[in-house]
Amino acid sequence: MKPYSRVYAAINLDAVTANMKAMRDNLPPSTAMMGVVKTDGYGHGAVPVARTIDPYVEGYAVASIDEGIILRRHGIRKMILILGVTHESRFEELVHYDIRPAMFRYEEVRKLSDTAVKMGKKANIHLAVDTGMNRIGMKPDERSADMVYRMSRLGGVCIEGMFTHFAKADELDKTAYTAQYRAYTDFVDMLSVRDVTIPIRHCSNSAGIVESLESNGLDMVRAGISIYGLYPSDEVGRDAVKLMPAMELKSFITYIKTIEPGDQVSYGGTFVADRTMRVATIPVGYGDGYLRSLSGKGSVLVRGQRARILGRVCMDQFMVDVTDIPDASEDDKVTLIGRDGEECISVEELAEISGGFHYEIICGIGKRVPRVYLRDNRIIGKKDYFNDIYEGFGYM
Repeated sequence: MKPYSRVYAAINLDAVTANMKAMRDNLPPSTAMMGVVKTDGYGHGAVPVARTIDPYVEGYAVASIDEGIILRRHGIRKMILILGVTHESRFEELVHYDIRPAMFRYEEVRKLSDTAVKMGKKANIHLAVDTGMNRIGMKPDERSADMVYRMSRLGGVCIEGMFTHFAKADELDKTAYTAQYRAYTDFVDMLSVRDVTIPIRHCSNSAGIVESLESNGLDMVRAGISIYGLYPSDEVGRDAVKLMPAMELKSFITYIKTIEPGDQVSYGGTFVADRTMRVATIPVGYGDGYLRSLSGKGSVLVRGQRARILGRVCMDQFMVDVTDIPDASEDDKVTLIGRDGEECISVEELAEISGGFHYEIICGIGKRVPRVYLRDNRIIGKKDYFNDIYEGFGYM
C-alpha cells in the first residue's frame, strides 16, 4: 500500500473486537446483538467494521437503503435493517437485496407486500414504534395494534421484528427510559392479544447495553457508538463495560517557520505573536472534517507534547505553536485525535472545546481522509475514499 503523507484515520480493529467482547459479556446469553454501521460505520468504515464484528452479531443496522446495498455488494449476508424511512420507489431493491425496512404505516406495508408478491418473494420488515422520541413510528395504542394485525395478514410480508428508540437512556435519570420501555412492552402485550407474535423485539441502544438496563432482556440489542469505543454520554456508567476508542487521526508537519512579535497568523489575523515563535503548518482543515470551531482553542500532539492551534483553522491547513518543542521538525507525525506518549487528545475533549458532539466529530471525518486499518499494530488494509479503492483486504 502506498503511503499517504497528508492525513489519515487509523482504525484499530483490535479495539473494535475488544469492545464487542466487552458488550457481549455484559448481556444475557440469549440476547442477540445488532451492529449499527450507519454513516459509514460512524466514520470508521462500514464494511471493515461489519466484517470485524460479524462473529458477534445477528445483523446490521443502517440509515438508508444505499448503505445497506453497499454492505450486500461487499459480501455481507446477515440481516440488514434500515432504521429510517424508505421511499416506495426503492421497494423492489429492498426485496431484491433482502434488506429489512422500518415500517409503521399500513399503506406502505401493503405496497411492499404487493411488490414482493409480484417478485415471487416475501419481504421481512421491522415495525417502528414511537414511544416518546417523536421521530418516526406508530403510536403504541389499540388503534396501531389493530393496524399491525391487518399488516400481519398480508401475503407478501413477514413481521420479523419490532423496535423503538430511547431518547434519554444515556441520562442519569431513567424516568423517561422506563416510561418508553413500559409503553413498548405494553404494546407487545396488545399485539399478543391479537395473536400477533414478534420474533425479534429490540429496544436497547449503546447506553442500555453499557448500563445493563432491563430492555437488554429482550431478543436483541443495537450496539452503535459503543462499537467504536465511545460512551454515549458523560452520564453513562463506565464500570461494567470498558471501551477502547478505535479511531486516531494523524497528520504531519509540512512546514516550520519563525515569526516575530506583531506577526499575524491565519485568516483575519486573530492571533498576533507577542514574542518570537516557531510555527508549524499542518495540512488538515475543516474540509477534512477537522472543526473550525477549534480555532485558537484546540491543540495537537507533536513528539508527545501539546502544541496549541494559532488563529483560525482553514479549509485545508492550520497552524500550531511549536516554540516549546525545539526538536519539532518538518515531516514529524502529528496526532489530532489519539495518543502520543503520555499525552492523549480524545474525541470527547475536542467536543467539549468546540461546543460540539463527539458523535458528530467522528462521523464528520471527511472522504479526503483515508482510513487505515490495523491489527496487532500492523496495517492490514486501507480505504481510499477519494478514489473509491480498498487496498490490502482479501475480502474487498
